Amino acid sequence: MAGFDYSAAAELLPTEIAPAVAPATSRRSRKPSGYGRFARAADAIRFAIEELPSALLPGANLKVDGERFDGDRIRRLYESAAYPLARRAPAGAARYESVSP
Repeated sequence: MAGFDYSAAAELLPTEIAPAVAPATSRRSRKPSGYGRFARAADAIRFAIEELPSALLPGANLKVDGERFDGDRIRRLYESAAYPLARRAPAGAARYESVSP
């Protein structure tokens, strides 16, 4: 995303969205599961993608310089060529040594 400042301070609020197929048992449809402040947006984005349980990302909100980013936009920031940090290798991407007979 052009013009995004990955070095700006950020706030991350991961929230779990209740599944649409499950009937609501209370007035709350979202369950807060923690709040974090980060010195750099890049660190908040990394945490959201690499550390949060995947069920929390769709309801997550990232706030940077007064602008809010939902889970989809957080993922796009992480996948952007401008993202300044090294990304974790995808699961199952371990390299295996070939064994010669």
